[in-house]
Amino acid sequence: MSAPLVPGVTGPSFGRCLVMGVVNVTPDSFSDGGSFATTSGAVERGRQLMRDGADLIDVGGESTRPGAARVDAGEELRRVIPVVRELAAAGAVVSVDTTRAQVAQAALEVGAAMVNDVSGGLADPDLVKVVAAAGIPYVVMHWRAPSSRMSDHAVYDDVVTDVCDELRARLDAVVDGGVDIDTVVLDPGLGFAKRAGHNLALLAGLDNLVELGRPLLVGASRKSFLGAVLEERPVDDRDDATQAVTALAAAGGAWAVRVHEARPAADAVRIVAAISRAGS
Repeated sequence: MSAPLVPGVTGPSFGRCLVMGVVNVTPDSFSDGGSFATTSGAVERGRQLMRDGADLIDVGGESTRPGAARVDAGEELRRVIPVVRELAAAGAVVSVDTTRAQVAQAALEVGAAMVNDVSGGLADPDLVKVVAAAGIPYVVMHWRAPSSRMSDHAVYDDVVTDVCDELRARLDAVVDGGVDIDTVVLDPGLGFAKRAGHNLALLAGLDNLVELGRPLLVGASRKSFLGAVLEERPVDDRDDATQAVTALAAAGGAWAVRVHEARPAADAVRIVAAISRAGS
């Protein structure tokens, strides 16, 4: 599947799964909260991810870990906008990770090239309007409820079927709202209103998600279901497990993987691409 147009990501990048590096400008994200909470620290982290092979840098100013409380829009803007501005000026292809139209609009004005919306347009319907007007790539994630209560919604008849159906409905909704379907990326939302078994089933059923017909973003990096499989491995010791999912996702047709450490992910997707070419 061809990738959607992302300015600055061209040529050989389209021959493999892309790598989206995470920059959390937050004090409370589940993995690296507080590590890059200053503008200078976050910008340097983004630069390091670029040096390590990240194709995209995803900048977020609000934690979406299970149970996390919301921050107000002013605080999210304060955290995110200077980082987006500096990384875009440094040549990064920046994605802004937000559910707010106000934040997305401000980030686009200082150089963001795409929007990663974990709510899939449900948290703020005006965000769909911003994306539609800008004509930029838009990640629509499977989402059922805010972080503070999403665990209450982790109930499925068949998680793969249910997530595919709900993502298809969101795709239809954002397109009806004016978003060009060719700019939409879908994300199954691993860890969002899903228990460990749900996440594993979605990865096992990746082909069903790919068959939805839009590029697929997979974000498994360091998440709790990996720790559960590995007998409660702590969050800072899950990068090897993350790369197993990265390789699986790349081989399964994912458009991009969202990761905290870019170098091993960049190596993994290139090896997968080389094996695929050798077998063709």
